[in-house]
Amino acid sequence: MNDLGLDIQKEVDSIIKHERRHGGPYDRGGADSYYGRGCNPHYFTAGTHNSPKVDEKNMSEDEIIAYKAGYADNEAAGEHKDWG
Repeated sequence: MNDLGLDIQKEVDSIIKHERRHGGPYDRGGADSYYGRGCNPHYFTAGTHNSPKVDEKNMSEDEIIAYKAGYADNEAAGEHKDWG
């Protein structure tokens, strides 16, 4: 097995740990960060805005963790919408 750098390994671990489907908690956290919205845990049961929205009060602890991980990962990457 190749020895991956610590930063790369952290990213791989994050990808494996959190589901990345469009509209899921991790995806929504990353999108909120990217578009400069605040950290407000939520997700959609299927496609974003094309399915029921699940708010934080109805999310499991793991779903909230996934949302916050998506938000934090995007913040760390510094990827933000240029509203130019």
